[in-house]
Amino acid sequence: MPRPLWSGAVSFGLVTVPIKLETATEKHDVSLRQVHLEDGGRIRYRKTCDIDGQELREDEIGKGYETNKDHVIPITDEDLADMPLPTAKAIEIVAFIDRTAVDTVQYGAGSYYLTADGAVAAKPYVLLRQALDRTEKVAVAKFALRGRERLGLLRPLGDALLLSGLHWGDEIRSPAELAPPETALTDDEVEGALALMETMSVDSLDDLDVTDHYTEALHEVIAAKAEHRAPKPAEGEAAAAGPVVVDLMAALEKSVAEARERRGETGGGEATVHEMPKPKKKAAAKKAPAKKTAAKKAPARRKKTA
Repeated sequence: MPRPLWSGAVSFGLVTVPIKLETATEKHDVSLRQVHLEDGGRIRYRKTCDIDGQELREDEIGKGYETNKDHVIPITDEDLADMPLPTAKAIEIVAFIDRTAVDTVQYGAGSYYLTADGAVAAKPYVLLRQALDRTEKVAVAKFALRGRERLGLLRPLGDALLLSGLHWGDEIRSPAELAPPETALTDDEVEGALALMETMSVDSLDDLDVTDHYTEALHEVIAAKAEHRAPKPAEGEAAAAGPVVVDLMAALEKSVAEARERRGETGGGEATVHEMPKPKKKAAAKKAPAKKTAAKKAPARRKKTA
């Protein structure tokens, strides 16, 4: 069992749920060390004091805030633990919103499982989980972890509660400057793209047959080097970068045909898809009508302090 990162409580109005926080994901990356090319020796980084040049142990190193290059204010673990912060020992639920109301670009600051801490926590834990599941809402929460206050979403995942960290609104760049210029598309081209999407659709991520080929190949390279042999060749052909599309409709039709063929090879049977539209004679290019979107609330931002 992984060691809990944090112990505290979820505050839900006047209801308190004692919990522990554990990581929800694990990495399977291959770690490579830096070595001296001449003799293979490990490259090590030593922590030294820039005043006396002394090499320091971990227990001799603390934290500090640099006001200028000549002055650092020391900050101890006790200072951080005693901060006047409501979320220091509690995950504070501040609101409930629909699951689809948060843009996925805000996700990305870690995911954590909440486990009930003790028998007394079981009933309010299950109550919160079932209430969220029944209403199909998520809880917006504030919590402090690893030296900063964070924003997160609390939602059911199976029989557990999952806390997904969010980026603050002021951390997200505007995409306006990256959008391409207005481009004319025909109805046939749009319908062709929809047909391709339907052919490639799956019900969930669990239905995807995907493998981390990079990690597999790296393990093979390491094993081959250790055994003084050449790595085994990769199975199948390497995917080559496609040419610049000139005839968009032809590319879409070929893509749909290849996707249908792959579906048949995996034993999935004939896929139910939209037929590719038949090209219209002398179809005039139309500009795609501008979509009318409802005004969206700005994402949560941190309050600026003096």
